[in-house]
Amino acid sequence: MRSLLLRLRAGAVALAALAPASGAAQVAPDFNADTAVVTTHSVTIGGTSVPYTAEVGYLPVMEDDGTVLAALFYTWYERTDVDDKVSRPLVVSFNGGPGSGSLWMHIGYTGPRMLEIDDEGYPIMPYGMRDNPHSILDVADIVYVNPVNVGYSRIVGDAERSRFFGVNEDIRYLSDWIRTFVTRKGRWASPKYLIGESYGTTRASGLARELQNSEWMYLNGVILVSPTGLGVERAGPVGDALALPNYTATAWYHGQLDSDLQSRPIVDVLAEVEEYTLDRLLPALARGGSLTEAERREVATEVARWSGTSPEWVLAHNLRPNVGEFRKELLRDEGFTVGRLDARYKGRDRRDAGQGYDYDPALAAWNHAFSPAINIYMSEELGWSTDLQYFLFGPVNPWNRNGDDTGEDLRQAMSENPYLHLLVQGGYYDGGTDYFSAKYTMWNLDPAGRLQDRMRFTGYESGHMMYLRADDLPTSNQDIRDFILWSLEATQGAAGYR
Repeated sequence: MRSLLLRLRAGAVALAALAPASGAAQVAPDFNADTAVVTTHSVTIGGTSVPYTAEVGYLPVMEDDGTVLAALFYTWYERTDVDDKVSRPLVVSFNGGPGSGSLWMHIGYTGPRMLEIDDEGYPIMPYGMRDNPHSILDVADIVYVNPVNVGYSRIVGDAERSRFFGVNEDIRYLSDWIRTFVTRKGRWASPKYLIGESYGTTRASGLARELQNSEWMYLNGVILVSPTGLGVERAGPVGDALALPNYTATAWYHGQLDSDLQSRPIVDVLAEVEEYTLDRLLPALARGGSLTEAERREVATEVARWSGTSPEWVLAHNLRPNVGEFRKELLRDEGFTVGRLDARYKGRDRRDAGQGYDYDPALAAWNHAFSPAINIYMSEELGWSTDLQYFLFGPVNPWNRNGDDTGEDLRQAMSENPYLHLLVQGGYYDGGTDYFSAKYTMWNLDPAGRLQDRMRFTGYESGHMMYLRADDLPTSNQDIRDFILWSLEATQGAAGYR
């Protein structure tokens, strides 16, 4: 039964947004940046009833003198039949963008309630919500955080945009916010985890070290869902080559490979193309224009076989077709494009000609489904009343991308903290942050190979948001659940190298 329990630090949360010409999405100085609503619920996970509270509200970002700079909107789920909060894991969840709301993993993946979609992730009507029987709330409490100008989060008053919008700026203020949240909730003793999706993996990786260095808060795990490059260098031939296994997966899904490949399980095909990519394609691309005509033709023929295209098309792109060109080409003769973030989705362009598509059909489908669901959920189930727009993608540009050393930050955090473990999750059909590049990033976070025993990679037959496929929702959540339990095994002994 969902009933309003109480209001904390009650304030006027329905203030109208002041939208200055700068697009800063700032609000009035008297905006209440410290308020929340709590409701009570239960969900059945794995056949067990899990009672919990859901708290939605604002927690401020403040200067040292107490001046409020921004109000971050969060949703906090806490299981209520657990007495031992000391050993109860805490998960802090971020999405990407960098201006993307927390709704994707919140109501699509790990939370106790999820949006109504079909088994492949397409929107269906009537829009609404249902219980998520695979949520990780049975093993961990979860807070979903919206950074500044994302979701309902806003800059307050005259705070400068430059304080928030950049790789390291983002990490610094969020580190302070997490410390405040953990302190208020009395969870300093709890095992702690960060999960980030897409650009959220940049956040999570940088925060792992920032929390250690600035807040003296040590984590037990970091979960990277469809990770970015994290500052790990892969420009030139490396990046060009790493895309091929994703092309293979996409062509396999749409039945475009030769029959000998098409008839085999996808994981077997991918294992073979990964080997080809590292052992043959990458050295060939590194040789560039020095390849003989015969060698170029041989590479083009092989790449065409693995990508379901033609040698002539591969040659016309200098053996290096990019993801946009590939998604336009693969089903061109059928009048379709395929999704960049999830190649299972088909789209239709104004014309079949050209080298790029009009829109990403995967993202269009997701926006269609998630936007009504989050608005319905916040107001009708969680009791949050506001006139503010929920920003699926908020105004956060210009974004300072200088100094992205977040992969190295994560490596150093793991070196300094023997309890810290890493899980990387990737979808085979994701062309935005492809799974093989994610593997490469994980391998090269740790070039000495000293931390690999604390790292895991799991792949799925879906795309960027692998959890939207019904078959992958239970397995991907279970992989997180298993990862948490695995990382906690290390806490049975003292942290240190022996």
